[in-house]
Parts: sequence; structure tokens; C-alpha cells
Amino acid sequence: MLSDRTNLADLRLFLTIVRRQSFTAAAIELGVTPSAASHAIRRLEEKLGAKLLNRTSRSVMPTDLGQDLAESLADGFDTIDGAVHAIQAPGAARFGELRINAFADAAHMLIAPALPEFARRFPDVRLTVAVEERPIDIVEEGYDAGIRYGHHVPEDMVAVPLTGPHRWVVVAAPSYLDARSIPQTPEDLKDHTCLQLQLGDNSNYAWELRDGTAERAWRVPGNITVKDTATTITAAKAGLGLAYLLEARIAPELAEGSLKIVLDDYAAAGEPLYIYYGSRRHNHPGLRALTNIMRRNNQLSQI
Repeated sequence: MLSDRTNLADLRLFLTIVRRQSFTAAAIELGVTPSAASHAIRRLEEKLGAKLLNRTSRSVMPTDLGQDLAESLADGFDTIDGAVHAIQAPGAARFGELRINAFADAAHMLIAPALPEFARRFPDVRLTVAVEERPIDIVEEGYDAGIRYGHHVPEDMVAVPLTGPHRWVVVAAPSYLDARSIPQTPEDLKDHTCLQLQLGDNSNYAWELRDGTAERAWRVPGNITVKDTATTITAAKAGLGLAYLLEARIAPELAEGSLKIVLDDYAAAGEPLYIYYGSRRHNHPGLRALTNIMRRNNQLSQI
């Protein structure tokens, strides 16, 4: 029976090792020596009668049983941290609010699917999701976290990936492709109507397509410029032109056939989406839970 404080500390240590994939990094984070961490995990495995970690000279990975335990512990420690945070926060009020800033694609693909579980587990948290494309300083503007692609995350932020790498693809409706020749190379885009993509800073985005082992930016023709992904998808489905979109964002349209990928061999590799925030200290427990829900929805392990 695991009930004393030492066992609770061992469980938190185990969870931190799984998250950091390193005894040394976990030991530093928790203020213990790597030797003490190793002894604690050995003691925990003996008490449970199960092997929790596979250790080599280069890596530390959980066993299947260890992964199941880590995922269960993450939920438990979220609850514990939430209870402590609620008491320690000034006026016990800050626990009641969580503010996230994300651009539209991230809100659609990551936050929206996570909301039902989050609302069930944290019914008293006031969650605000601000959807906008402009680059912002989340600390200055009072947000607990932001969600952006890796290259948009400030270097001084803690960043946790929510997805794996993405692909950016060129797509069109069958009606458009039936009326026009199908482009075979990026050079063919000059003879097509392309839906322009406007960025958060109001500049037009040059379509990035793979050219051999490198990627090249292409300026494409087209009189319709859209800043919103949903509107771009609607316009593309209506046959108004080729569109340059995140493949994961249009998975339903690709599955139903209302949009088709062209220039598939030239699709560009995109960075994962990250959630980022100012510090691990005094982290809102709901933020960790929301992060883990989004990671699990994208087949990533808990943190």
C-alpha cells in the first residue's frame, strides 16, 4: 500500500523522469542527486513488483506498465497541485481563471477537441481562449500560455510540443481541377488562380514548397486574399482556386473528397505546434491538464 510521503515523492520523481526522459534532468529539477533518484526508482519498482523504466546508457523510457502509471499519475498530481494552488493563490482566485492565446488553426485542431474533457475535469475554471493571428507578448498581455509554431515561440519561454511535424499542401476542389489542367510542378502555379494567404502582420505569405532536398518560397498569382483559414477552405471548396493549407487542418475535406491534394511530392514540412508559457513555477494546474489532453489527442505522452 503506497501511502506515506516518501512514496508520494517517489511517484512524483518517477513521473518527472518519464517527462524529462533523463534521471539527471529529473534529479536537478527536483533538487536531489542522480544517485538518490536511481535508488528511489529501484525502491518504487520493488514495492510495486513491476519494472517501470527501461534504462540504457543513452536513454530512459517507460515500459508499457510504466507509461500507464505515468498517465494515471499525471491526472492525480494535477488534482493535488490544483488543490494546493487554490489555497496558495492570492485570495484563492487565480485558480479560477486560465487564459490562452492561440491562432485559429490551433484553436480548431487542438483546443476545441480538448474542451469536453477539460470542462468535465475543471468545471470551476473560467477558461478564455483568445483566437488571433497577430504575434503577441503573452506575459505583457496577461495570458497564461500561447500556442504557436515552434519558430514563433520566444526563446525565453518554456515550450511543450502538442503535435508532431506537419505538412503544408496545395489543394483544390474537384470542380476546379476538372476545369483546369492539374499542376505538375511548382512552376505551373503561374498559370493558375491561387488563393492568397495573409499573415498576422498583414503581409501575404509566399507558398513554401519542397524543391529537391530544400524548400523554396513561391509567389503565386491570385486576386483573392484571405486571412482566415475557414474562409480559405470554403473558397477552395467552391472551386475559386488553389489553396495552400495545413494538411491536418483539412483532414475531413480530404477524407470526403471535397478537396484534393496536388503537387503532393512538393509538400513542405512544417514545425509542430507548441504551447508555451513563462515559467514552470506556480504553473496553473489546469494548464498542465489541458496540455496533456491535447498531447494525448495527438498520440504524444503525458508531461
